[in-house]
Amino acid sequence: MKITETGFEGLYIIQPKVFSDSRGYFFESFKLETFLMSGIPFNPVQDNESRSVKGVIRGLHYQLNPFAQAKLIRVVVGKIYDVAVDLRRNSKTFGKWFGVILDSENKTQLFIPKGFAHGFSVLSDIAVIQYKCDNLYNPQYERGISLDDPDLAINWRIEGIEPVISPKDQKQPFFREAEMNF
Repeated sequence: MKITETGFEGLYIIQPKVFSDSRGYFFESFKLETFLMSGIPFNPVQDNESRSVKGVIRGLHYQLNPFAQAKLIRVVVGKIYDVAVDLRRNSKTFGKWFGVILDSENKTQLFIPKGFAHGFSVLSDIAVIQYKCDNLYNPQYERGISLDDPDLAINWRIEGIEPVISPKDQKQPFFREAEMNF
């Protein structure tokens, strides 16, 4: 497994070693020992999966402390543009975002530590995303940030397509008004 720093403390691109032959492929998508030996404290307690169609944008979601979640994101089918926004006030990258294309062909994953908002846009006809979380979902601590926040100015890479956004995500506050306790 190759772990690459992104310039955001604790945010890593994870590239598993894929073994392919005429039968198909095999790879380890997560191994606790590898993460711990790399200095990444991550012990997942919940797996989630979502399926979306082209043009869907989900996010930007996070949970407040003490229910903040670190996440390991991977795409099982399709291609997405995955985005993480740093909400940690004492971080040198506070208020900045990082984006990367994740797809089912190259198996690249993104590890997002606690203190980040997460969202993605779907670039393929269909995308199935799985993500491991190190804390349970708690709706009372769930928060979000507007996908079209002008200060963040995220390019979701879905030019020429009408974005599909849930009513809940359309009502999220801008970054400067969002509640955060990181």
